[in-house]
Amino acid sequence: MIKNISNLGDAAIYCDFGSDVNQEINSEVIKYFKSIKEKEIEGITNLTPSYNKLIISFDLKLTNFNNLKKIIENLELNKIKNIESNKIKIPICCDKEFALDIKRLEKILKISETEIYEKFFSREYFCYMTGFIAGLPFLGDLNESLKSKRLETPRVKIPKGSVGITEQFCNIYTFESPGGWNIIGNTPINVFDKTNELKPNLINPGDTVIFEQISKAQYEKHND
Repeated sequence: MIKNISNLGDAAIYCDFGSDVNQEINSEVIKYFKSIKEKEIEGITNLTPSYNKLIISFDLKLTNFNNLKKIIENLELNKIKNIESNKIKIPICCDKEFALDIKRLEKILKISETEIYEKFFSREYFCYMTGFIAGLPFLGDLNESLKSKRLETPRVKIPKGSVGITEQFCNIYTFESPGGWNIIGNTPINVFDKTNELKPNLINPGDTVIFEQISKAQYEKHND
């Protein structure tokens, strides 16, 4: 449930669902996001969901804060559709070439490389949101013993397909880009396809991701 609805600048609404980050709250954010999007409300120009917030941008020539606030407050929650959720398998190669920060994590977490990967691959991950770069999924929740801070000095370039972890999340870099997450492997799967205008994201908010470890040979075969 939304805790507060307020102005964000002149032409945006800030819907606050609280400060906690968990699947229950994020599911509410996604439900509102989907419902408002499906209604095609006049004047709304963009919807931006995050872990526990929803930002609604609008055109002041067509609508205003008060009109949209009433619409949001009067949404019939029992009619909001359940999140469409897919379970997606993502292969990862954890060869030394790709596991850029595994030795750093061994020292910080004080557990072995084997234990790190055992704990990582034993979980299913919930997609809270996508962002930062196009299609990049923020996936939670990591095993408590794998939580770690970002790199003190971010890398200028992180290879496309890199899988990183920090705090309670893991992600998959959809393009080569700067970043400070701890990189533990790489997937040959294309997680974002800009040529697919209808469904560019392989992973969307509400989806569940299962990571599967593969060998270097399997990785290279997939890229052939």
